[in-house]
Amino acid sequence: MPKVLVLDAQMRNSLAIIRSLGKRGFKVDAGEETRFATGFFSRYCAGHIVYPSPTKHPDEFTAYVLDVVKCRDYDVIFPVTDATVIPIIKQKDEFSEHTIVPFADYQTVIKAIDKSQTLKIAMENNIPCPKTYFTGCYDDLEETLGVDVDMTYPVVVKPETAFGARGVFLCSSMDDLLERCEYVHDRYGPFLVQEYIPKGDEIGVYALFDFDSRCCALSVQRRIRSYPVSGGPSTLRETVRDDRAVKLADRLLTAMGWSGVAMVEFRVDPRDGIPKLMEVNPRFWGSLQLSILSGVDFPYLLYKLVTDGHLGSDLNYDVGVRCRWLLPGDILWFLSAPDKLRNLLEFVKFNTNYDILSRDDPAPTLGFTMAVARYIFDREMWDFILRKPI
Repeated sequence: MPKVLVLDAQMRNSLAIIRSLGKRGFKVDAGEETRFATGFFSRYCAGHIVYPSPTKHPDEFTAYVLDVVKCRDYDVIFPVTDATVIPIIKQKDEFSEHTIVPFADYQTVIKAIDKSQTLKIAMENNIPCPKTYFTGCYDDLEETLGVDVDMTYPVVVKPETAFGARGVFLCSSMDDLLERCEYVHDRYGPFLVQEYIPKGDEIGVYALFDFDSRCCALSVQRRIRSYPVSGGPSTLRETVRDDRAVKLADRLLTAMGWSGVAMVEFRVDPRDGIPKLMEVNPRFWGSLQLSILSGVDFPYLLYKLVTDGHLGSDLNYDVGVRCRWLLPGDILWFLSAPDKLRNLLEFVKFNTNYDILSRDDPAPTLGFTMAVARYIFDREMWDFILRKPI
């Protein structure tokens, strides 16, 4: 029986991995920094571990998980968030003596984590991007921006390495920009200033690449609702066809020498109809459950790739499938979006698929509720959930 360890069990994408592999007869253990984690309650979770916080104590986290994999004989370990992926791939050689880490080496993965590197590779390969100012640091800001007297507001300031729309601000004047840049620099480090792409269709290309940087599987999703409304993780999305976005994503990931899973996000610019690159997510994405529902079982396919060493190519998936992140994503969308009456009519349409809610596996909903109760007085966690800068 295959045996795997899935980290970040509070996350909905981790739950999707647990369910995917558990349904196939795998023995799935899960890990998290709290005993009350959504994935621990799944019927497909065979056992669990509680590790030190990877954000507060990364060295202790890595040492603890390394000790676990040394003695429990896991075939593959699946870290899911940046907080667990980055420290593990930095010590990939040590982990690989005891289990398979299904990621490329750190130098490849950092090309996606670091938005500056991502954009420069994209520009070198003629992939449309927002106009970007690579400021380097706050001290260079006025000099860097001063060379472009025609800069049009609003513009976007974002950290080079943050995720989930955290630390991202829309600025309407130079004074506003300077203030936000100082804030982002102090809390996140290096940052970018970019042209604002007006709201248009937001398209995600979700792919699995083999060790020769060849696409083996993919699905494409269109974002219908997001939280925050201004830009963040999707709370309702649908599978679609978009050959332009697929070709651009393939060109970018091939240029990166990619292997493993990745999501490439585009926003279709309504001014010219061209998809513009927003970011690359170098790990399993939050809307993973929709990809699985559309017929592309990425967790299992990745397992097959890294254990067998090769995988055939099948780029088919079902179009028109929808999935919803109700808890708490779509609830927060409804509470924060304008025009509550019109949105209520959309919000109460419950005849769809869900990231967490499941008749086959109902207990994770209880686990999520207990996790929320645990965090109710944790200001830092609520800032994380509500996408407030930290």
